[in-house]
Amino acid sequence: MAWVGVPEIPPRSRLRLPACKLIPEPASPMFIYGKTASNGIAVMSFLAAATPRRAGSAEIAAARNISQMLTAKLLTQLSSAGLVTGQPGPGGGYTLAKPAADIRLVDIVSLFSPTEVSSPCPFGSDWCGKNEPCPLHDTIIGMMDKNRDFLEQTRLSVFENPPALPQPMRKRDAPTKTTATRANRNSAS
Repeated sequence: MAWVGVPEIPPRSRLRLPACKLIPEPASPMFIYGKTASNGIAVMSFLAAATPRRAGSAEIAAARNISQMLTAKLLTQLSSAGLVTGQPGPGGGYTLAKPAADIRLVDIVSLFSPTEVSSPCPFGSDWCGKNEPCPLHDTIIGMMDKNRDFLEQTRLSVFENPPALPQPMRKRDAPTKTTATRANRNSAS
């Protein structure tokens, strides 16, 4: 938010100013779902990229930097919802229960977070809808609509065939002082 009509003053003093008008900066994407839903998407995106092979909870947890215990709980909930299938034992693991193109992000998020927020009005639930809309009403509604459209239209298939990540250089591949000196001598001749 940008302060309008307020000279640059120490932050403590700013709190005592009379009602200052806040103007929102250009809207950036705002996702209205929590950390658990985000982790659910991370787990599902791994499985979409790993299709058709099975992946264990430890592998998924390590790849997505989520605890193995949380990953196991997420996989249990995703399995109960029919989004993944699991096979226990050696050679077991999890895969998507249906094609990635048939799974929307909202299908995942709705398991872990409410997808509809009752009243995001900063003036409280009794303001918008009963009085004049608050100054941020249209901006907030627009962001919520974009978020809902994003979740409903984005399919898990966007995670299939991810771009390859750069591999860390192995010690034996790293240039050494000797090879650098030889390369300089060869280019000088």
